Amino acid sequence: MTIAPERPAATAERAVPVGERRRSPTLLRATDVYALLGAAAAALSITWLLFARLLPFSGTVGFLAVAYGLFLALYALLVSFDENGPAVRDRLAAVVVQSLGLVMVVALGFVVVFTLWEGRKALPHLNFFTQDMAEAGPLDPLSAGGILHAILGTLEQITIALALTVPTGMVCAVFLNEVPGRFARFVRTVVEAMTALPSIVAGLFVYATAILALGFDRSGLAASLALAVMMLPIIIRAADVVIRLVPGTLREASYALGTSRWRTVWHVVLPTARSGLTTSVILGTARGIGETSPVLLTAGFTAEINGDPLSGPQVSLPLATFEFVKSPEPTMIARGFGTAAVLMALVLVLFVVARVIGGRGPGRLTRRQEHRRVQASRRDAERFAARSGRAAPRDTPMDTRSE
Repeated sequence: MTIAPERPAATAERAVPVGERRRSPTLLRATDVYALLGAAAAALSITWLLFARLLPFSGTVGFLAVAYGLFLALYALLVSFDENGPAVRDRLAAVVVQSLGLVMVVALGFVVVFTLWEGRKALPHLNFFTQDMAEAGPLDPLSAGGILHAILGTLEQITIALALTVPTGMVCAVFLNEVPGRFARFVRTVVEAMTALPSIVAGLFVYATAILALGFDRSGLAASLALAVMMLPIIIRAADVVIRLVPGTLREASYALGTSRWRTVWHVVLPTARSGLTTSVILGTARGIGETSPVLLTAGFTAEINGDPLSGPQVSLPLATFEFVKSPEPTMIARGFGTAAVLMALVLVLFVVARVIGGRGPGRLTRRQEHRRVQASRRDAERFAARSGRAAPRDTPMDTRSE
């Protein structure tokens, strides 16, 4: 009988040798924090010494620029004491990216907080949301007048613009990806060039073609056309990039099952890229909903409610903000910042709705879609059963004769 040799205990195998320091697997270490804080404190101190004692420098922007440059240099020096060259460059790049992101978040927060603070006097009044400015003037208090006409105009104009741009943009993006060729490259070049189109040019284009040449009135429809000219390139470009990211193996699998190209696009490509296409619509909406000059050129300005987008001037929230802030009266300025706050809230609501509608991942169905899928499966099963039941009597005599 052979006796197997005894194996050392698991604890002995995993024992850490004496004198070896266990290294934490976390990305952030205490030395990194100390290097960041030390570099920041040293940069601020040296910059203050330069600006206040040694050199004739002044200005907040210059102070921040010099301090940031010294911070990066000192941080790279401190990290180089413990790491090699590639690690130092990696840490320095990470600090630059994170600091730029922090600057963007701080700037966005400052804009939002400043707008809400300046509009705090107008927002608590209920009439601010339920009345227009037809019977209120610059000298009237905040308890009179409101921005209902601007809210209605913005909703109508952006709805018409989205009805024009979403289907057109999606079809164009699908065309650019599914029908490659010289014409597709030409269209992509034109779309990329139009993404930087100034808003005033779009307004002048619609004003010259729709109002002067075709004889249309200044109206919400004309403003929607101008907004659509600006939104369409953004939606096409973003949707084109998203559809390009769909794996080609999904298309190949669909083609292998005998599906046509357009059924593959409708049932495979577009559902896979649903969340990205929603983002493209959000980007286009953000570009169009905040524009002022195209609306001013094509829809004019009015202080009354105009629910008909086909005739008569119609105002939007950005245009109302511009007109209110131009006034030297404090009440009108407060109305302007309150209008800007309402515009930000409206954009946030539209973004949330878009995310709820198109934020599902690929292959995830709603309850209604699952119910329809189950019903279709039951109908297919009943049809197959009925077909097999009809085929059985024809096979029975052949079996008996063979026996």
